[in-house]
Amino acid sequence: MLFLLYYDSRCQTIYFTLQLVVRLDLFLKTSRLVKRRTVAKEMCEASRVLVNNREAQPAKEIRPGDLVTIKYSSKHIEIEVISVPDRPGKSAPEELYRVIAETRIERTQESW
Repeated sequence: MLFLLYYDSRCQTIYFTLQLVVRLDLFLKTSRLVKRRTVAKEMCEASRVLVNNREAQPAKEIRPGDLVTIKYSSKHIEIEVISVPDRPGKSAPEELYRVIAETRIERTQESW
């Protein structure tokens, strides 16, 4: 969770806003895009995960509206984050993200 503080100088009022954020590696595991959190961490360190078209570290904070691109060995998936889970647990993946594009990668077999 992230608390944001805004000050409106016109009416001299302070506003508090609660914004839910979650780490990238935890989001990938909770949304079942990756089976284990350690695998998500390794994918981020190998530059196979992009957030808003930029390489992301496992501790990158994910917010609703972010675009996440995941490069698997056989396909690339681009998703939009709809919501972030407020706590780890079983959440329906369709409530957390929406698939924008999915591209299959053809494997080339090397001759021995």
